Amino acid sequence: MEKVNLDQLNTFALVVRQGSFSAAGDLLGLTQPAVSLQIRQLEQRLQVRLLERVAKRVRPTSAGEVLLEHIARINTAVDNALGAMADHAQEIAGVITVGTGATACIHLLPSLLRELKQNYPRLNIGVRTGNTDNMVKAVEENRLDIALVTLPASGRNVQLTPLLQDEFVAIFPADGTNVPVEFTPQGLGALPWVAFEAGSSTRRLIDSWFLSAGVKPMPVMELGSIEAIKEMVAAGLGYSIIPRMALTDLRGRSLTPVLERTLAIALRQDKPLNRALQKVIAGLNGLKQLP
Repeated sequence: MEKVNLDQLNTFALVVRQGSFSAAGDLLGLTQPAVSLQIRQLEQRLQVRLLERVAKRVRPTSAGEVLLEHIARINTAVDNALGAMADHAQEIAGVITVGTGATACIHLLPSLLRELKQNYPRLNIGVRTGNTDNMVKAVEENRLDIALVTLPASGRNVQLTPLLQDEFVAIFPADGTNVPVEFTPQGLGALPWVAFEAGSSTRRLIDSWFLSAGVKPMPVMELGSIEAIKEMVAAGLGYSIIPRMALTDLRGRSLTPVLERTLAIALRQDKPLNRALQKVIAGLNGLKQLP
């Protein structure tokens, strides 16, 4: 009897996740007909229909839903086998994919990644950036090996381990214009605010800080890049509130009351901890010692 093809199983899972054959093909580097052929061959092998189209999106059938649960367990078993083999290797080697927010990617990870590359030349670390919800989801679905996220967060079968505290500070143009006497919600609320884009975990924390004092400021602009925010502040277009780790040439003022975020490691509870992943986790834990 012909064995089930692992590539076909993972292609099926990706089609479900993306909601279309063409979107899955773009990620896999395959044409839409090639993706369709893999799904058709899998359905013929299993003798069931796995997908159906609902409101212009591809959805799994009831059989497809059951298969998805098995695929997650199959991938875990494969990871366990690969991890067991890696434990027998003399060198730390392999590919580890880390997810994080853009701020931590720019200001926290470079030195860690440089040190790991110097110590373990055969260890390849890929980095993906995104918001906390997407990072946790990717860890849950085994598309990321590990992620650095902002609490609060939650995910099925995902363990979240607090790593370090990062204070938020207010930044103003270097010429000192529009600097309030107190860096409180009331003192800042009426000033032009260059804010993070709505929906991000950072923006939710800052909004909560204002709302706890009954203040609801209206941003003059909302940007997704912290570097763009800093440029707008430097140009005199307003103030902003950013993580202290992102400070460079702008002076940061502590807020009253203090506003902090907790960065945490997100890892699947059943993730095999091969030697390569253990080194990455140890490196992240070493960030606790940073000033």
